[in-house]
Amino acid sequence: MTRADLEKEPHEVAAMFDAVASRYDLTNDVLSLGQTRAWRRAVARAVDARPGDRVLDLAAGTGSSSLPFVAAGAFVVACDFSLGMLRVGKQAHPELSLVAGDALRLPFADASFDTSTISFGLRNVTDVDAALGELARVTRPGGRLVVCEFSHPTWRPFRTLYSGYLMRALPSVARRVSSNPDAYVYLAESIRAWPDQPGLAARLQGAGWADVAWADLSYGIVALHRARRV
Repeated sequence: MTRADLEKEPHEVAAMFDAVASRYDLTNDVLSLGQTRAWRRAVARAVDARPGDRVLDLAAGTGSSSLPFVAAGAFVVACDFSLGMLRVGKQAHPELSLVAGDALRLPFADASFDTSTISFGLRNVTDVDAALGELARVTRPGGRLVVCEFSHPTWRPFRTLYSGYLMRALPSVARRVSSNPDAYVYLAESIRAWPDQPGLAARLQGAGWADVAWADLSYGIVALHRARRV
């Protein structure tokens, strides 16, 4: 299956996330074997939010990923295109500033944020390069971008094992814990079709970001890319 085969209309992707919103955080913890919390800590360290910083957390889902930035004293906007996710997030975290927005047409002025970050959401936009361009537009010159996304394990034997988990075990587990297990079949396929670490770095550079670097998390299951706004 190619990435073209996985393309969905924006309303289809939004509906898919609306359907899993009620148990989204729990399902992610189960399917990642508890690694999501470690990944969020790594993102928090990379963002390094300070009091007074303006942080955009794009594809924030229920807003759980935004909490470390709020705790650091930053002004945080948690943005997502799934109204279902935002409703669940508002109930769980009423203190958060939650905004509905499309990654391809962000509802913010130019240079609005010191740091922009997106975790496990870039893979689901219909035009990755346009989304990276929008993130550059709303980030101030000299500001930073942190992208946390599924990637490709670098050790070949483990990569084979991981691929088997994605395509066989993940859908099976999702059927037990998710409110919409079919969505996780799509997500597993989208992970397999996603670029590897150098491939995503090249996309970032092509969108005008500088000083691009990445670090592997969990043996490359996830990669943390960092870049600076020119």
